Amino acid sequence: MTRELRNILANEGNKDDLIAFMSDRNLPVDEIEAGNIADEILINPPVQGFLTISNALQWRLQYGRVIERAGQEDGIISVYRINP
Repeated sequence: MTRELRNILANEGNKDDLIAFMSDRNLPVDEIEAGNIADEILINPPVQGFLTISNALQWRLQYGRVIERAGQEDGIISVYRINP
């Protein structure tokens, strides 16, 4: 999601573009809150990260990759790890 937000901004996207993107992703926010988030993104563009917003069924696929990268990338800290 971060990559796509950064692409919108890199292509001179505006608040309406960001709101449409959030709407397309079915984020659980109303239009007012989506506007507030879009304003914040325009002021403080996100740094590329590893986490994404996903539904519960995709959690292991999305976050498992991040957990594997803990300790290998700056800013990724393992706060939970299952011991075999």
